[in-house]
Amino acid sequence: MKIVDKIKEKMAKGEKFYSFEFFPPRTEEGVENLFEKLERMAAHAPVFCDITWGAGGSTADLTLDIAVKMQNLICVETMMHLTCTNMQVEKLESALKQVKAAGLQNILALRGDPPKGQEKFEAVEGGFSCALDLVRYIRKEFGDYFGICVAGYPEAHPDTIVDDPEQMEKNYWANIDYLKQKVEAGADIIITQLFYDVDIFLKFVDDCRKVGITVPILPGIMPIMTYGGFKRMIGFCKTKVPQDIADKVESLKDDEEGLKAYGMELGASMCKRILDAGIPGLHMYSLNLDRSTLGILEKLGVIDTKNVPRTLPWKLIPSGTARQVEGVRPVNWAKRPKSYITRTRHWATFPKSRWSEVAGQTFGPLSANPYMQHVSTHAKRKAHALSCWGEEVKSVEEVANVFAKYYKGEIDILPWAGVPATAGEMLLRDQLLALVDRGLLPLQARPALNALPSSDSQMGWGAPNGVVYQKGYVEFFASPEQYAKVLEVIKGSPNVSYLAATATGSVESTKPADGAVSWGVYPGKEVVQPLVVDPQAFAAWKEEAFELWSSNWAGLYEADSSSAAVLEGIKKSWYLVAVLDNDFINGNVFKALGL
Repeated sequence: MKIVDKIKEKMAKGEKFYSFEFFPPRTEEGVENLFEKLERMAAHAPVFCDITWGAGGSTADLTLDIAVKMQNLICVETMMHLTCTNMQVEKLESALKQVKAAGLQNILALRGDPPKGQEKFEAVEGGFSCALDLVRYIRKEFGDYFGICVAGYPEAHPDTIVDDPEQMEKNYWANIDYLKQKVEAGADIIITQLFYDVDIFLKFVDDCRKVGITVPILPGIMPIMTYGGFKRMIGFCKTKVPQDIADKVESLKDDEEGLKAYGMELGASMCKRILDAGIPGLHMYSLNLDRSTLGILEKLGVIDTKNVPRTLPWKLIPSGTARQVEGVRPVNWAKRPKSYITRTRHWATFPKSRWSEVAGQTFGPLSANPYMQHVSTHAKRKAHALSCWGEEVKSVEEVANVFAKYYKGEIDILPWAGVPATAGEMLLRDQLLALVDRGLLPLQARPALNALPSSDSQMGWGAPNGVVYQKGYVEFFASPEQYAKVLEVIKGSPNVSYLAATATGSVESTKPADGAVSWGVYPGKEVVQPLVVDPQAFAAWKEEAFELWSSNWAGLYEADSSSAAVLEGIKKSWYLVAVLDNDFINGNVFKALGL
């Protein structure tokens, strides 16, 4: 979806909005950290996020990769920067075709900074010399497909800032005239360079309106985080800093925490003035750090970091992407949302209100899923996994102890869960540990809920003033002997349904075995049913769940080690079992398991 359309929707409703900017890290570890921050920050529902191209086009391939994953994995509307620096027309065309194929619809068109080692920008042979040429090219070759954003400079472009006041005035208006040309060529949003004098920004907006520029103009807000970073940026951009701000920064240059706190206070004060002046939204230059950016928004009262909104009870909720209609997922991937998104990314349609809407759709193969070896092939993740699951695993009992440590909160990951135990599982901790004592290995569990307020901080989700419901659910691995015992108890419980299978066997189940796990009721809306159990989905999930014994756990050890043998033995003979208690009022899924 085009960002300009999302902005117009917000403006029509009178809603303020914000967006976040990131840059490509230099290391693999940095990229990992970036995606962790992206997940956390995207949960606060920015209208979009954008990723920079890198100085001199130095991170072109990485920017493309990150942009595609932001859009299709983090599921946040993404805008990719594209610059003329070191880019022949053929390279620009290739980049645009790649992002279009990946579903991205938004480009920030820039001239770009000179490559490292050059003082002035010079167009490469067969390339463009300015952002205006790039905007024209995109519109000519791709029509109206892309939403195009361009940069605006409240104090004029740094290359045109001079000491002579008369010449500076001419340069300022020449910059605005050039900006108008970019808009007339097809740009539909403007994001400004950083500034610290709000009056300068507001005058710039007013001046743009006077010459007929009507597109949204978003202020670029860069929080002050470090003294060195602040001085570098204002020097590079030739940014005017009000004397009181400059004095305060100088007084705090040796107090890192004090400077960060001041940066958040200043940022919030600036943003309040901007919003109060009628500007509809804010663009936050995050510098890949979440604390200051979110801190400013929290001080403004537009977010609450202690109560992150959950429109649905799963992670990575689509926002303006091809999956934006998606409203239903199988419960099995609750702790592996990236894997689920990867295995369903080829679907032409996604279920809006009922899982039956995608009946017959197949799940992508495990061989094409990078999250099957997410732990064992990455040095840092591997080291953390070994610290959690043990340098060696001598027996099934030691395996069970790993599960016990997870539900006690002593470790934060399992091969099937890249996140700590959930709030709901913490409520069920005693029952889950009792399952472990019986020799069962639980992957996830959900408590029964009956008309819980949607605003509940731990288990609530969805729109305000609603109520949520949930059937008791638990999923676990069981040895053949334990499975026989569990099955005998389940068959004596008429309200309980189950699905079960070995790694190579077909799915066994009650009839019917499908149904809702969670649903919500809200004023003026149909019942929302976002989590389900389904035999087809369970068959795809069990394939993945069993393979993770090998790829994510046994893969940590030598192939012929005793540890690998223990884990492969469980994979070979045990059952994966999912149990649902359909009595969400008086039922008890653990009682149905004989506890």
